[in-house]
Amino acid sequence: MTQRKPPGMKTEDWVEAQIKQAQARGEFDDLPGEGKPLAKLADPHDPDWWVKDFIRREKIETDALLPPSVQLRKEKQALQDKLSVLRTEAEARDYLQDLNRRILIQIRDATGVVVPVGPVDEEEMLAEWRKAHEARQAARARLRESEPPPAPKRSIWQRLFS
Repeated sequence: MTQRKPPGMKTEDWVEAQIKQAQARGEFDDLPGEGKPLAKLADPHDPDWWVKDFIRREKIETDALLPPSVQLRKEKQALQDKLSVLRTEAEARDYLQDLNRRILIQIRDATGVVVPVGPVDEEEMLAEWRKAHEARQAARARLRESEPPPAPKRSIWQRLFS
C-alpha cells in the first residue's frame, strides 16, 4: 500500500524521498531499456507525433486520411485492378455506378481540397472488362485442356479387394 504524504512536507520533497527509497531497495535495477535514451526525446519536436504513432501502432492505412477527392482519384487510377477481381458483369457495372455516384457527390461538394476528378465512362470500362474476362476464361479453358483427366474413381469394393 502506498504511504501517505506527511502533513507539512512539500509534495516534491515527498516524491523525491519515495524515489530514493525505491532506488535503495533496488526496484529500478534491471528495467527494460536501462541505460538507453528515452524514445522520441532525441527527435525534433513534432506536434503530430501522437497521431503518427497511433497510425503506426494500429496499422491504419494512410489513404484513409486523404481528402475524398484524392481518394477517388487514387481509386480511379487502380480501377483496372479492382475490375479484374470482379466475377460478373453485373458486379462490375454496380461498382462503376457506385464510383460515378461518389465522384458526382464530390464534384458537387465545394468544401475542402478541390482535385479535379471526372466520372468514369461505364460502357468503355465494361467493354475492357469483357475483353479481359474472356481472355481469363480462355486461359482457364486452355489450362483445363492441358491437364490430364483425373483417374476414374474406383468403387469401394475395388479398393477393398485390390
